[in-house]
Amino acid sequence: MRQQQRGVTIWLTGFSGAGKTTICQFVEEKLQAQGYKVEVLDGDVMRQNLCNQLGFSKEDREENIRRIGFVAHLLTKNDVIVLVSVISPYRHIRQQMRQLIGNFIEVYVNAPLEVCERRDVKGLYKKARTGEIKCFTGIDDPYEVPLHPEVECTTERESIVQSANKVLNKLEELGYIDRVNAHFLF
Repeated sequence: MRQQQRGVTIWLTGFSGAGKTTICQFVEEKLQAQGYKVEVLDGDVMRQNLCNQLGFSKEDREENIRRIGFVAHLLTKNDVIVLVSVISPYRHIRQQMRQLIGNFIEVYVNAPLEVCERRDVKGLYKKARTGEIKCFTGIDDPYEVPLHPEVECTTERESIVQSANKVLNKLEELGYIDRVNAHFLF
């Protein structure tokens, strides 16, 4: 870990299949290659390990986000760069996490629902459309678009590299990573 590293949480939100995890992987790789201490909190992994008893009701989704947010808060205050990749469909809970964590960058990974459905390798949207999965974000549960994200990645029109560079550039702009090391060439 770098001696002068400051902790920050980069919170990637968007529909399932929008590209959150892929962007996280690129950003993580580039930051670690430059010597930064980085942790990824992926929604699927967190559900399997920390929140496996929770369902998908509004209350359970909020509790899932609170738990992930608390872990991100602990890591951030210990000067880790935290990449959170989670749908987090409700604005008010994302705002609560921003207030809890403090050093917080919201990244809206914006892809239209129909694009996310085409990308769906797990078949979740199909199951939601047929009623096999209930309370699925974008189908029978709402997604509240961020009103003022620090970064917006439009993954239908830009490459993962372009999206990842937007995140890295914001980290540089806000002073979380060094200017010299922020200009990654993919």
